[in-house]
Amino acid sequence: MWLLQTALAPLAVLLSSVQASAQDRTPTGRLLPPPRFRIPPSEAVDHVNLLIGNDGPGPDLSGGMIPSTGPPFAMTRWVAQTRVNYISHLPYNISESSPTIHGFQATRQPAIWMGETASLALVPGIAPSGDPAEVKADFEERGLKFVGGFKQRGGEVISPGYYRVELEDGFGGTVLVEQSSTSRVGHLRFTFTPALKAPNASTPYILIDAVRQSIRRDDPSVVLFPVGNVSISQSTNEICGSSNERQDAIITPNSIKEPASHFKGYFCARFDVPLGDAGLMTNGTYLGGETSTAGSVLSAFAMFPRSQRGEKFVLNARVGTSFISEEQARRNIDLEIPDKPQSLDENVDILPGSLEATAKAVRSEWAEKLDRIQIKGAIDESLEIFYTGVVHALQYPNEQHEENRYYSGYDNRVHEGQSYTGYSIWDTYRATWAWTILFAPERVPGMVTSMLNDFKEGGWLPMWKNIVETNIMVGTHADSLIGEAFVKNVTGFDRELAWEAVWKDATVPPMADSDTMYRDRQEDVDYEVRAGLSTVYNDPEKGWVADDIHSESGSRTLDYAYDDYAVYVVAKALGKPDNITSFLLNRSRRVPFTLYNNETNFMEARNANGSLAGPDNGWTEGDKWIYTFDVVHDVPQLIQHRGGNVSFVKSLDEHFDGGHNQHTNEPSHHIPYLYSLAGAAFRAQERIRTIAVENYNNTPQGLSGNEDCGQMSAWYIFSAMGFYPVNPVSGEYVVGTPFFDEMIIDWPQTNAINGQSDSKRLTIKSTGAPQKKYVKSLTVNREAVVIPVLSHEQLIGGGEIVFEMSGEVQEWGSDPGVMQSLRD
Repeated sequence: MWLLQTALAPLAVLLSSVQASAQDRTPTGRLLPPPRFRIPPSEAVDHVNLLIGNDGPGPDLSGGMIPSTGPPFAMTRWVAQTRVNYISHLPYNISESSPTIHGFQATRQPAIWMGETASLALVPGIAPSGDPAEVKADFEERGLKFVGGFKQRGGEVISPGYYRVELEDGFGGTVLVEQSSTSRVGHLRFTFTPALKAPNASTPYILIDAVRQSIRRDDPSVVLFPVGNVSISQSTNEICGSSNERQDAIITPNSIKEPASHFKGYFCARFDVPLGDAGLMTNGTYLGGETSTAGSVLSAFAMFPRSQRGEKFVLNARVGTSFISEEQARRNIDLEIPDKPQSLDENVDILPGSLEATAKAVRSEWAEKLDRIQIKGAIDESLEIFYTGVVHALQYPNEQHEENRYYSGYDNRVHEGQSYTGYSIWDTYRATWAWTILFAPERVPGMVTSMLNDFKEGGWLPMWKNIVETNIMVGTHADSLIGEAFVKNVTGFDRELAWEAVWKDATVPPMADSDTMYRDRQEDVDYEVRAGLSTVYNDPEKGWVADDIHSESGSRTLDYAYDDYAVYVVAKALGKPDNITSFLLNRSRRVPFTLYNNETNFMEARNANGSLAGPDNGWTEGDKWIYTFDVVHDVPQLIQHRGGNVSFVKSLDEHFDGGHNQHTNEPSHHIPYLYSLAGAAFRAQERIRTIAVENYNNTPQGLSGNEDCGQMSAWYIFSAMGFYPVNPVSGEYVVGTPFFDEMIIDWPQTNAINGQSDSKRLTIKSTGAPQKKYVKSLTVNREAVVIPVLSHEQLIGGGEIVFEMSGEVQEWGSDPGVMQSLRD
């Protein structure tokens, strides 16, 4: 076994004293959902461990993931709250010292370093005498302890489509909370069981935290007060409202701040029993007799019939969410989890409208994806890493449209069509997007169209969209997403509009370009896009982003050059004139090496006058070591600058052996594969296996760095298959080393005529791979592959890829001269 099994021990924190048979646990010890919530059967879904990447020694060394429920690309996900969430702080953390749950939250926080949007939470509680003053709205006061404490965690069951936990109610009884959720609707079932020896009947209630205090950036001492409204309807058993919370609002580009300021997130909670006594609260104070109110720090509650000793009380809440209106939130309930029909077929095992039906629908969506991949020759821990990675990579970007309509914060209007948000493009352009094209092709035209809609309504393609643009990270890598869609023959979007958008990125500078630094998360600036384009970068006698004008200048220079190449790919595909294609191609190839310091053989940022800015200046989540290898669109020229294959490979060895590779951040992800492009494929195979062992396992600390909307997992997914998209817009994948004996993948194929999907099967055989890292030979559909590069067509067309594996270093894919030089 090549994985470090000692690092993959079953999680003791997930074990429970709750009675469960052996078949109700995974081989690694996790509790599985009850049988009625494991329909349809799917071993792949059962291998998903959503605690992977939930914890870490700090926000930068954590996967930044939460155990939420929801289908692929869900608009709203639901998660138990162990703490207040804000930028750098997730709503759920497995290592939280206090063994309490403070509510069940609708969250749209797309990554640990991004902000929450219009959060709301449902909180169960007990009012012992039925007095509204006994309802607890304060976050800390309302927390309920796990049955069995921190170790047993209330028999907590975590899966993509079903969550379950049993909590102490604070008065000797318990509350069993079960949860599932569709894209726009949360479904929660609360079972209150009072203590058998309780002296009096108790009154259960549900609090809705509708408009909460918020936190500015990552500083919990700076509190903000979003505004909204909440109302109660006894006639429809609904509590509805809205909030304008958007924690990233402070970094909205200036030109769209006004329309974006009108954003609201709406909700409507519909209960299946009469609300009984219900009321409103502001800042924890009961507003007697009121049925609607507006302002800040708002909550609502509903009390239900008092339960006698030991008598269970069960209620369901379906909570529709919307960015359009309260009425649309109601409509989303009717569409996604409709009311139970008036007449029910007694022979139906799972009743429509039940929690079981909701969980089945969500699990079916995940099973449809995950069951397309069969893996042989993997230990259970590796299966958990892989299938969880697939789930992580298919969560974002998340839907922003509802019934083929969407609210746009760019112009404060509702439009027809599809929209997505949660685009962490600086991260995901590297491999997540390639995986989306392969594994969710039905989504890609809508996602590209969404980016083009952002361009039409806001003036630019997104960089890091969280409802609207946030200016986070550098480069205009939507150019890469669109370029890759072109090169991989994606259709179903406006190709000429796509050209207009990427050409603007390449040629139009931001406002106040010459005197705005654009620091990370700089406030009160306009769209950042290609900062520095008009100062030095576009000067044919120079060609870099000036470090004395702009932040992160070295990274910007190299990123802009790659983006130029992506725009060139689009121009070439559309048959644009030679003067345009040659301009883009030449600039993409010339610019990176304006930073190359021939004396040190490292990239180094420059000031506007051409002087060197220092080896440590100008880098984004990396340093001179990492960015010197960041010319993925022109690796041959990079190798030439470093003295040829032998010298280049030795510099890679120095990079890895010196501890300079930082897999925790994305700029390092392609680097081990450069060995294969420099005649040392065997060394790539060694480095890739080491990276996989050191940076991935099936524990809460199983991701060494932020998941960043799926990129950490996408690296593992591709690497496990045996190849990786080093240059995403090339349509090629560089060969590494597969991890398993065999993988059978049924690629979904979207039929452009009727939108239906069929499949093409790709079988990857690599017998002995778990114990043997070296590749001895490679064939695709029985044709030998000598150069360690595969094309997109070879993958998507199906067939058979066969790796012959070995436990000893092999010459396949390597230059004999390079191999000899490394022996000398």
